[in-house]
Amino acid sequence: MTRIIVVALAALMVASAPALAHPHVWVTIKSTLVYTADGSVTGVRQAWTFDDMFSAFAVQGLESKQKGAFTRDELKPLAKVNVDSLKEYDYFTYAKADGKKAAFLDPVDYYLDFDGKDAVLTLNFVLPFKAPVKADALDLEVYDPSYFVDFQLAKKDAVVLAGAPAACKVTVGKPQEMTKELAQMLAQIPAGEQIPSNSYGAQFSNKIAVRCR
Repeated sequence: MTRIIVVALAALMVASAPALAHPHVWVTIKSTLVYTADGSVTGVRQAWTFDDMFSAFAVQGLESKQKGAFTRDELKPLAKVNVDSLKEYDYFTYAKADGKKAAFLDPVDYYLDFDGKDAVLTLNFVLPFKAPVKADALDLEVYDPSYFVDFQLAKKDAVVLAGAPAACKVTVGKPQEMTKELAQMLAQIPAGEQIPSNSYGAQFSNKIAVRCR
């Protein structure tokens, strides 16, 4: 299982040189907010599809019954390592309910799927709130503060409200485009230093805003 440990996201996110300040992993995300009958949100169901290069590296050396295809069972150990690794980074998901931070518990119902046609991995998991959230304004952001991983909302069905009251509406804000000036600033960060949280990486945040009024 050495290969599985090597491809854990935590290991990939250690930027040891200025050249690593820009993204090296690309992820397309779909998010589903799960509501209960009383209008509370219990959690966020995430589907993160990794780029083909990362996916190819992740499955390299993994045994499978069918060449070029992997079942959920065969990917189970890799899914666990990735989910466990994400804890240190708060699962790159940040939430506020009526302006106050809303905490998450550890993920449940997680698994990896492999799309043989596009040769990409998709990590699926549910991120439960520590307590059900009932708020007029719920704001979610998905981003990597270090900007080693580039998150992008899917072009279609990026955000779904499952079971939400009719009054709830969602809007999304996509990250800004990388500029030459910002790329130069990222490259100037000394080797071994963390990119400050809520600064560079936050500028590439995917914003989900739900209003129930």
